[in-house]
Amino acid sequence: MTLYYSLVFFLLVLEMALFMLLLVPLPYTAKRKVFSFISENPIVSKLMYWLKITFVFILILFIDSVNRVYRVQLEVLAASDQASKGAAVLGHERLEVQARKFYSQRNMYLCGFTLFLSLILNRMYVMIIDTIKLEDKVRAFESNQNFKENRSSEVAELQKKLAKKEQDLETLKKQSEGLHRSYDELSDKYAATQVEEGKKGK
Repeated sequence: MTLYYSLVFFLLVLEMALFMLLLVPLPYTAKRKVFSFISENPIVSKLMYWLKITFVFILILFIDSVNRVYRVQLEVLAASDQASKGAAVLGHERLEVQARKFYSQRNMYLCGFTLFLSLILNRMYVMIIDTIKLEDKVRAFESNQNFKENRSSEVAELQKKLAKKEQDLETLKKQSEGLHRSYDELSDKYAATQVEEGKKGK
């Protein structure tokens, strides 16, 4: 295997390891710390940039390997046509064509699976980030809901106290009106007695 296909194979193994790590269930706080570190770290962002460039080269290798598979397939068909016409095909020529077919197919599958797994990893990363954001919103909503419930219980308690104070105020108003009437009656009686005493004094 050439050096660049060895690097592609190494990248494929690395992607499989990352995929397995993404599948590991983590607690919410640990998952949030890990993914916030990945999304905010400048070194990781530079590494992702270089990986995107690498995937462009892997795409070029994939297209080249598909082209080679097609050409080798044409050679295999030509060799089988010669054999059916009665022309002798040497064993080592046939083995060489089969070996080239195997290597070109191996390289095509290697590059194809590497590219496919990179797309899956990217989509999975985006989905996990979205899930973390939604969990943050849910937690904020639940804490806000608890705050509203506590606040509503405080409001209900204050409303009860206010109703009791209003009832006390109504009672005081009635007492004040009763005292005012009693005072008016007594002042009228006092005035009447003063008038009678004035008449008697004359």
